[in-house]
Amino acid sequence: MHIPDGYLSPATAAAMYAASLPFWYRATRKTKTLLTGRAVPLIALLAAFSFVIMMFNVPLPGGTSGHAVGSALAAIVLGPWAAMLAVTVALIIQAFFFGDGGILAIGANAFNLAIVMPLVAFYLYRWLSGNAAVTAQRRVAAAAIAGYVAINLAALLTAIELGIQPIFFRDAAGFALYFPYGLQVAVPAMLLGHLTIAGAVEALVTGLVLTWLQRTNPQVLEAYSGVKSSAGGARVSRRAWAGLLALVVLAPIGLFAPGTAWGEWSREELQQMGLGYIPAGFDRWSSLWNAPLSGYDLPLLDNAAAGYWLSAVLGVVLVFAIFLGVAWVMQRIGSKTRVAADENG
Repeated sequence: MHIPDGYLSPATAAAMYAASLPFWYRATRKTKTLLTGRAVPLIALLAAFSFVIMMFNVPLPGGTSGHAVGSALAAIVLGPWAAMLAVTVALIIQAFFFGDGGILAIGANAFNLAIVMPLVAFYLYRWLSGNAAVTAQRRVAAAAIAGYVAINLAALLTAIELGIQPIFFRDAAGFALYFPYGLQVAVPAMLLGHLTIAGAVEALVTGLVLTWLQRTNPQVLEAYSGVKSSAGGARVSRRAWAGLLALVVLAPIGLFAPGTAWGEWSREELQQMGLGYIPAGFDRWSSLWNAPLSGYDLPLLDNAAAGYWLSAVLGVVLVFAIFLGVAWVMQRIGSKTRVAADENG
């Protein structure tokens, strides 16, 4: 469900960046305190979880593949605003380093997966779970339903963004400039896989991990999910770190799913699909950025599984480096601000 470069017109890509910017700004304002406190490791952990879980591809109807996103879980644990930043960082790393999603399309991918998904999942979860205790089974069911609904809404938005391209952008001969399929194809094709398989996987992952956290680290749910405010935060248990490590170790399982995700085809795959042409706009913009580890493949390794696993390790390291770096910078700025205020006071 990552939109690659070339399938959105520059105008659409710019519009999606414009739509995402207010949410990113609001998220940074809302999470300013969290990014300088004990919540930073948890935010980084959930961002790393999102990065790795998206590497676990599953087969979908029609010979394509898909994956869970982890946005719903991040929103339920962290709240929607911190989840926005966590998943956005994961998407940026995927695009820049691994070619999973486009650079121009980061605004669109973030809007769908890192903004709409967390907001929908969080508020639906809160409504469905009501005043149930943090460890109640009702919260598990609410989380699973929220994850299912949120990922399907994100899939619908992705299908619409792609499907409107041939409506508005065609060349003089009438051929699509960017994405070749209209809404009548894009919407059912995208929703088929998500309503049946990918949505169920997102629901299962969200529900299972929440159950695990209820049993092993309920303090985290109380501290950040909005159930109970805690300025001091809560520590992430060792079991949570072990869970992330286990996912990283198992990441090569994602290689077994056959087929490419619908709407993420390369130029070669477009040629094999028998369209009879390559959209000119796609040809121009799809090579805008050559990711150094495109396809989660390390060029120096002949073993695909080893390259995939090392990519997962590198992605997790980059996630933590970014969040720890941001926290350090913000703490330094905060310290200088306090010193200046004391001197002036």
